[in-house]
Amino acid sequence: MKNNATYRSSCCYLYHVSVIIGLCLLFIGQHSWASTFSPMPLRLTSDSITKIELQEWVYANQSNDIGTLTQLLQQPENTWGKVNATQPYRIGIKNYWVSFSIFTPNDNLSRIIALDNPLLDSVKIYHLINGRLIGTEVMGDGLPFKQRPLQSNIFLYPVNFEPGDTHTFYFKIDTKGSVSLPLVLWSSNDLTQLTETKNLFNGMQIGLLLAICLFSLFIALASGSFSYSYYSGYVLGLTLLTATIYGVSFRYLWPQWPIIQQYIFLILIPLTLAFSLLFTEKVLQLKYHNLKMLRICRVMAGLCFGLTFIMPFINYSTALYTLVFVVLTISIILMAFSLIQAFGGQRNAPLYAIGRFGFMLGCIVTGLIYIGIISPGFSPLIPVMIGLTFEVITMAAVLASRYNDERKAKLKIQQQALEQAQRLRETREEALRSEAENSEKLERMVQERTLELEVTLRELNDVNQQLTEQNTIDSLTGVKNRSAFDRRLIAEGRISRRQQTPMSLLMIDIDKFKSINDQFGHLSGDYTIQTIANTLSEYLKRPTDLVSRFGGEEFAIILPCTDKDGALLVAEQIRQAISELNIVHNGHTMPITISIGVSTAIIDSDEHPILLLEQADKSLYQAKRSGRNKVCYYQLETDQT
Repeated sequence: MKNNATYRSSCCYLYHVSVIIGLCLLFIGQHSWASTFSPMPLRLTSDSITKIELQEWVYANQSNDIGTLTQLLQQPENTWGKVNATQPYRIGIKNYWVSFSIFTPNDNLSRIIALDNPLLDSVKIYHLINGRLIGTEVMGDGLPFKQRPLQSNIFLYPVNFEPGDTHTFYFKIDTKGSVSLPLVLWSSNDLTQLTETKNLFNGMQIGLLLAICLFSLFIALASGSFSYSYYSGYVLGLTLLTATIYGVSFRYLWPQWPIIQQYIFLILIPLTLAFSLLFTEKVLQLKYHNLKMLRICRVMAGLCFGLTFIMPFINYSTALYTLVFVVLTISIILMAFSLIQAFGGQRNAPLYAIGRFGFMLGCIVTGLIYIGIISPGFSPLIPVMIGLTFEVITMAAVLASRYNDERKAKLKIQQQALEQAQRLRETREEALRSEAENSEKLERMVQERTLELEVTLRELNDVNQQLTEQNTIDSLTGVKNRSAFDRRLIAEGRISRRQQTPMSLLMIDIDKFKSINDQFGHLSGDYTIQTIANTLSEYLKRPTDLVSRFGGEEFAIILPCTDKDGALLVAEQIRQAISELNIVHNGHTMPITISIGVSTAIIDSDEHPILLLEQADKSLYQAKRSGRNKVCYYQLETDQT
């Protein structure tokens, strides 16, 4: 034992020493950095605008091998550079550090720093005030959603500014996806308004896609159409992709499983492409117009299904570049197929080509934003999302057009069938008339059986209600039993707690009841209990009052909305009435008295009714100890005696 204590003491000492050394290194690193790198801070006052784009004040460190803040603070000034808003977006990066400072000269302000890229794997924020580290926060879709300081689809960090303080923030970014850092300083009101508007737009887009998906799925199930089945799978994949890009999937579908968030793109993109290829095969009717295109579509669909299982097991960045290449290649091929079919006179091909062109245009604009050729001032994902939605709606129109063509063809066939059926109708009229008569007879029989069943069910319901009532009644006395008392106690306790009204309990015990059983027999004892139960019921006038047999010769009474004085008055009336009873059974006169314990309180918790019952029971025993045939009210000193 002594060796273990010595060992724990040594470990504790080494731990404190290591903490002190770490703090010293951090302090030295802060002073070293402060002497080499002093970025111009954002000056924030009460007159500042409520939305401030922070890119102008954000600096990035060029080193990618710095894992801790202590190491970062020791870096020279030439390793830092201003972030260029028009530079190309990178895919996959580790230990990427950015920093910015905010100075508040005169005002107490509250702001929220927003990082509007919900797909970052890890964002570690170091917050310094006047060079002193005051806190860190770790967020990212590599962590469970509930660990975020503010529950939002994007990353939010609230800050309180005091006069004369300089706040410095260091962001350490690790991600396998796109390194896009749209940092904005918001007031809470403006951020709430923007979030509501953005969520409305995102919800409308996701809702539209989901509605189209469900509509197509129902049509597919109703008609057995493969076209609608493939289209439903394609739109469902796009819906999940859209929800994931906006951070909605991670928040609402798998918030506790960040591992799904890490690989969902690698699975959904090839799976969605596979359904798109199968849908194209059906909607362009390649089986009837071009068998070579049909084989190419099926081979590419098989390849995409294979990629669905392969992508999660290869390097993330490599997988993303591979998928980008596959998406562009397949999109170009499908665009070419649609144009060839359109020029060939295929009816649905032009509209299909328009939808593909809208999606490709959105992809091209998004790609130009990512590589830095254009800088429109909005999220690079917006063009591709708009193109995607346009394509889905256009494809729905293609399906509607094809459905209309198929409907017209079916109508034509049906017209021909009707002409043939007209010649057979006369011979079938008699059979139909006979069938109608049989159906009418069968319907009458069904109605009769239904009526009989309803009567039986009504009788069964009455019996069930009687059984339920019997389960709450004591068979000997006819008053409520213990089970009914327990349920009523909880219910009246909640009413007392909600309405802040007093509730009183009376615990009643027949004095020396054992001697009655021993002297006059158990039948006389049962008769005595029945007589007392009837007397108790007569003295309870209100419908909300409840008398129940608590057990053996004990009774319990619940008096809702009754204070101490009222409860004592009722108890004394009951005690006096029982003592004056002249109970005669089998020629024997049995003098009876009772002892009553009373407790009253305004219920303040779910456990309080049980405590009130215990207090009434204690006051009952106080009455029996003090001579019986008495009414005792629970006082604090009762517990102490």
